[in-house]
Amino acid sequence: MSMKERIGIVINNKMSKTITVAVKIKIAHKKYGKILARTKKYKVHDETNACNIGDIVKIQVTRPLSKTKFWMLTSKIGTLKK
Repeated sequence: MSMKERIGIVINNKMSKTITVAVKIKIAHKKYGKILARTKKYKVHDETNACNIGDIVKIQVTRPLSKTKFWMLTSKIGTLKK
Protein backbone atom coordinates (compact mmCIF):
# COMPACT_ATOMS: atom_id res chain seq x y z
CA MET A 1 0.00 0.00 0.00
CA SER A 2 2.06 2.93 -1.28
CA MET A 3 -0.73 5.50 -1.48
CA LYS A 4 -1.69 7.74 1.44
CA GLU A 5 -5.05 6.85 2.93
CA ARG A 6 -7.10 8.53 5.65
CA ILE A 7 -10.38 7.78 7.44
CA GLY A 8 -12.68 10.68 8.29
CA ILE A 9 -16.21 12.02 8.64
CA VAL A 10 -18.15 13.84 5.91
CA ILE A 11 -18.97 17.36 7.13
CA ASN A 12 -20.23 18.91 3.88
CA ASN A 13 -21.77 17.49 0.68
CA LYS A 14 -23.35 20.60 -0.90
CA MET A 15 -20.93 20.73 -3.85
CA SER A 16 -21.41 18.72 -7.02
CA LYS A 17 -19.19 15.58 -6.97
CA THR A 18 -17.22 16.97 -4.02
CA ILE A 19 -17.42 16.34 -0.29
CA THR A 20 -15.51 17.84 2.61
CA VAL A 21 -14.03 15.28 4.99
CA ALA A 22 -12.71 16.06 8.49
CA VAL A 23 -9.85 13.80 9.59
CA LYS A 24 -8.95 13.81 13.28
CA ILE A 25 -5.47 12.84 14.44
CA LYS A 26 -3.89 12.76 17.89
CA ILE A 27 -0.33 13.95 18.40
CA ALA A 28 1.88 14.32 21.45
CA HIS A 29 3.26 17.75 22.36
CA LYS A 30 7.02 17.79 21.76
CA LYS A 31 8.00 19.25 25.13
CA TYR A 32 5.20 18.33 27.53
CA GLY A 33 3.91 15.07 26.06
CA LYS A 34 0.24 16.06 26.33
CA ILE A 35 -1.97 14.38 23.73
CA LEU A 36 -3.52 16.99 21.41
CA ALA A 37 -6.38 16.46 18.97
CA ARG A 38 -5.91 18.02 15.53
CA THR A 39 -8.51 18.21 12.75
CA LYS A 40 -7.68 18.58 9.06
CA LYS A 41 -10.31 19.18 6.37
CA TYR A 42 -9.90 17.74 2.87
CA LYS A 43 -11.89 18.32 -0.32
CA VAL A 44 -12.62 14.86 -1.75
CA HIS A 45 -13.89 13.76 -5.18
CA ASP A 46 -17.17 11.80 -4.93
CA GLU A 47 -18.08 10.77 -8.49
CA THR A 48 -21.57 9.43 -7.70
CA ASN A 49 -22.60 11.92 -4.96
CA ALA A 50 -23.15 8.88 -2.71
CA CYS A 51 -22.08 10.36 0.62
CA ASN A 52 -24.15 12.26 3.16
CA ILE A 53 -23.16 14.34 6.17
CA GLY A 54 -22.06 12.09 9.04
CA ASP A 55 -20.81 9.21 6.88
CA ILE A 56 -17.48 7.64 7.78
CA VAL A 57 -15.35 7.30 4.64
CA LYS A 58 -11.90 6.17 3.52
CA ILE A 59 -10.08 8.56 1.16
CA GLN A 60 -6.93 8.20 -0.92
CA VAL A 61 -4.55 10.75 -2.40
CA THR A 62 -4.70 11.19 -6.19
CA ARG A 63 -3.52 13.56 -8.87
CA PRO A 64 -4.76 17.18 -8.57
CA LEU A 65 -8.37 17.35 -9.74
CA SER A 66 -8.83 21.08 -9.11
CA LYS A 67 -7.16 23.92 -7.23
CA THR A 68 -7.98 22.45 -3.80
CA LYS A 69 -9.05 18.85 -4.52
CA PHE A 70 -6.32 16.16 -4.32
CA TRP A 71 -8.20 13.28 -2.68
CA MET A 72 -10.59 10.64 -4.01
CA LEU A 73 -13.26 8.62 -2.20
CA THR A 74 -12.17 4.98 -1.82
CA SER A 75 -15.00 3.49 0.20
CA LYS A 76 -17.89 4.34 2.49
CA ILE A 77 -17.36 2.60 5.84
CA GLY A 78 -20.45 3.51 7.82
CA THR A 79 -22.54 6.25 9.42
CA LEU A 80 -22.27 8.05 12.74
CA LYS A 81 -24.94 7.04 15.21
CA LYS A 82 -27.22 9.85 16.33
